[in-house]
Amino acid sequence: MGFLIYDLAFLAFFLIVFSILLYKRRKNLKKEGLLYLYKTSWGIKLINYVGNKYKRTLKFLSYVSVTLGYLLMIGVLYLIGTIVKIYLFSPNIVRAIKVPPIMPLFPYLPQVFKLEFLPPFYFTYWIIIIAIIATTHEMFHGIFAAYNKIKIKTTGFGFFPFFLPIFLAAFVELDEKTMAKKKKFPQLAILSAGTFANILTAILFMAILLLFFSLAFTPSGIVFDTYSISGIAIAGISTINNISLNDTSYNSVLSMMNEEGLNEINVGGNIYLSTKKMMENQEDEEIISVYDSAPAIKANLSSIITKINGIEINSINGLVDELAKYDIGEEITVETLIEEGIEEKTLILEEHPENPGAVWLGIGFISGQQTGIFGRMMNTLSFKESNVYYKPKLKEMSIFIYNLLWWLVIISISVALINMLPVGIFDGGRFFYLTILAITKKEKTAAKLFQLSTKFFIFLLMVLLIFWGISFFR
Repeated sequence: MGFLIYDLAFLAFFLIVFSILLYKRRKNLKKEGLLYLYKTSWGIKLINYVGNKYKRTLKFLSYVSVTLGYLLMIGVLYLIGTIVKIYLFSPNIVRAIKVPPIMPLFPYLPQVFKLEFLPPFYFTYWIIIIAIIATTHEMFHGIFAAYNKIKIKTTGFGFFPFFLPIFLAAFVELDEKTMAKKKKFPQLAILSAGTFANILTAILFMAILLLFFSLAFTPSGIVFDTYSISGIAIAGISTINNISLNDTSYNSVLSMMNEEGLNEINVGGNIYLSTKKMMENQEDEEIISVYDSAPAIKANLSSIITKINGIEINSINGLVDELAKYDIGEEITVETLIEEGIEEKTLILEEHPENPGAVWLGIGFISGQQTGIFGRMMNTLSFKESNVYYKPKLKEMSIFIYNLLWWLVIISISVALINMLPVGIFDGGRFFYLTILAITKKEKTAAKLFQLSTKFFIFLLMVLLIFWGISFFR
């Protein structure tokens, strides 16, 4: 359980304290639609000061913000297109991910849906990240509004009453009548300012993340993903666990295998290894994947190798160079990392079946590089060389802070992208409307296309939800 217990205790404490404060200051609460808004004047003086003090800088940044707004809108449309393609044509991926196409990032989501490719997401992370992202997002809206002489009425935060701590959001209430009278470019700058803030936040914390990673982690081993695997034809199997086969059909072979442990499979005098579960998961009943009978699997070697004969191994090349020092049949001691600590295994090196004269352990590496927009973003933010184990210098604290910073960067970019969707509830909706209005000069046309865009993306969401549900029955 580890930190989860403390995090749940903090969540309960936050709920109690937050509820008491809201009750005592309930006169500041205003219900607007499904939301409750807590209105204050926090930060208005600072926003007005910055907006009026740095006019030359903000004039330049207005062009940057608007340009970035268009780029993010193009990016999120491409991302939506990619998601649609996956949901329509790759049900296996959808079924593996489990999460529906629309799902707010609430605390513990990776843990609940068992998304092992993501780090844990605690409530502590969530509240810190929301405070940083929402505050900077809304402050930038306010600063660009102040620069354009638009009055800021109130600031504050909003929430859904049924999900008190889960869906908090900050806001800056502007004088909408004054804003509507402004020219289109100032309005575009104000609307895109929030996403501009999110990107700046992502860049800042990405730099902090890189610095922290370099100071808090050190390469201390290599991680292999699998034992060496070969493909064999079931028809070629002569014995299983030294018992001859009369029938080499898939079901007959499966029935001869032990439920637990490794089974020896003889194909033309060559020995391979497999578990019954591995055999049951085969999609092709004629050609099957089996483990090569290699030193690593026979020694049940753990996946994180730290030393060979006392020599530290910090990279795959380092492993290859170290193994090259030994001869076939030579005995080595391999130190691995397991949950209980350090484990040492002694094994005898064998000849590589495809490279005569060379030794091998019989382990395999799968590239950790992911494809697609989100995948490339994950690769960029990892800072880790594929298949290298990095030891945290401060143990759990290093991992906790690293994951917090990682989530902060990921969510900052995600919010910036989603917020520029041309849909009514997002800044991108009015941004899209103003763009069409500037092109057509016709309010009716702009309003019609704006409504059409919003309805289209809602329809698209419904379609994705249907295909998400269907994927579990294919």
